[in-house]
Amino acid sequence: MEQIETFLAMGGYGHYVWPAYGLTAAIMIAFLVSTLRSLRSRKRALETLEADAPKRQTGA
Repeated sequence: MEQIETFLAMGGYGHYVWPAYGLTAAIMIAFLVSTLRSLRSRKRALETLEADAPKRQTGA
């Protein structure tokens, strides 16, 4: 148990290190959620545009 407390204290800097890790993790999760929402929204917009656009004829 003492080893865990020593690790968490990080030589007296644990009060600075752990909040920094927590804030970094929160920001990265927020970026991930934002990116996934944007991706879904843009996919829906693309599907709408493709459905409304006239079909192209390919060939030579």
